Amino acid sequence: MATDRLGDMRLFVEAAARGTLSAAGRKLGLSPAAASARLFKLESVLSTKLFDRTTRQLRLTEEGKVYLQHCIVALQAIDDAEAALQASKNEVGGKIRISASGDFGRNQLSQWLEEFSALYPEVKIALTLTDSLSNLHQDDIDIAIRFGLPGSDLLVAKRLASNWRVLCASPAYLAQYGRPQTPADLINHHFVVLVTAAGALNDYRFAIGEEYWHHNVSMDRAWETNDGAVARSWALAGHGITRKTIWDAATDIKAGTLEVVLPDFIVSEPGVYAIFHRTRYTVPRVRVLLDFLTERFKLSSATLLDGLPGCFPGALNEVQERGSKND
Repeated sequence: MATDRLGDMRLFVEAAARGTLSAAGRKLGLSPAAASARLFKLESVLSTKLFDRTTRQLRLTEEGKVYLQHCIVALQAIDDAEAALQASKNEVGGKIRISASGDFGRNQLSQWLEEFSALYPEVKIALTLTDSLSNLHQDDIDIAIRFGLPGSDLLVAKRLASNWRVLCASPAYLAQYGRPQTPADLINHHFVVLVTAAGALNDYRFAIGEEYWHHNVSMDRAWETNDGAVARSWALAGHGITRKTIWDAATDIKAGTLEVVLPDFIVSEPGVYAIFHRTRYTVPRVRVLLDFLTERFKLSSATLLDGLPGCFPGALNEVQERGSKND
């Protein structure tokens, strides 16, 4: 194998993940000309066309799709071997790459990472804020904090805390348009909708006991954004009802700047999870960060529900369990 074949494979994987060769080159510190030359060389060595090229993006050929899966496995094996060597030294250092949603990352996680950095100054942080799900198989991410379970059996999900998604709106909006009493009333309201790479999050589900409802927001009438922080600011400004996780909305609800809509119809959620590769946990910096976040979520959960309406499924049980553990 040529000495730079691994570099060519990394370039290929990055290009497949990002859709453009120039973006992949920038990630690896290569000029567009150098990245193009290396990809051409790789295709020549393989005697295979890996991409169909257009003026705007790259599209994998069928052969490219096959090669991509093998490259991901091979590069992951190399990364795991290096991680195992570092783990054997039991040193906590290096860079850790984290992905989280925009609102939670800005308002909570960034503060926690400052505390973590003070404990482990040799660890450098790379934080990516996105409201779209990260592909840990292709993205260079060690831990993703997500509200819900991953859709891959190849990833490990560690539950960190409970979660609820709530509809909320500003007092000014509710004063102008009225407060919905049932899910059926939502048809007369305006909405602020978060849109991710997977599509608009505009399908809302509700339940009381064994009865279930759902409401699909018409996007023609909605304000929409791909940034959770913008959705929050628009809701605060009175542009419509929005859906937020309780971790993002609790501060505003307690302050009275947002109010919970349809509190009796809130549906339980799977929870907040740390998502990571099965082998990445062995790296000391990943292991200690995961332990740190587990403790921070535990401490924050103890105060999250204080002062909120008593409308969250199972919340009373959690409060009682915390009390018994603290006795």
